[in-house]
Amino acid sequence: MSDSQFIYFNYSEFDCPSEVGSGEKYMNKKFIELLDKARSKCNFSWIISSGYRSKEHNKELIKKGYKASKTSAHLTGDACDIICKDSSKRFEIVQALLPVGIQRIGISSEFIHCDISQIKPNKLIWTY
Repeated sequence: MSDSQFIYFNYSEFDCPSEVGSGEKYMNKKFIELLDKARSKCNFSWIISSGYRSKEHNKELIKKGYKASKTSAHLTGDACDIICKDSSKRFEIVQALLPVGIQRIGISSEFIHCDISQIKPNKLIWTY
């Protein structure tokens, strides 16, 4: 697969820090296509801070005190975190995600989590 199939993102942006190439290997292509569609509605870049996570990396985050779920959609390549520290941009991102079908959103003061998990309830927005 080639990164050129996406307008705004590259698979490498979704790599687990412990595994180069894991974004292309494990990320759900449909999810990135939805992100691409949502991103097209915003006039600013989105920086992905976390995409695919290996089980080991996810366990390390939990050990370090991060609120990472043991059943995180990051583990299946169905989630990402977008860096966002600005209230108006946060609103624009959420406003762009919902109509494309990304309806599981977690909001912190530092990032927005979004996913398309098939095993967790949909139509949720939560805070960290």
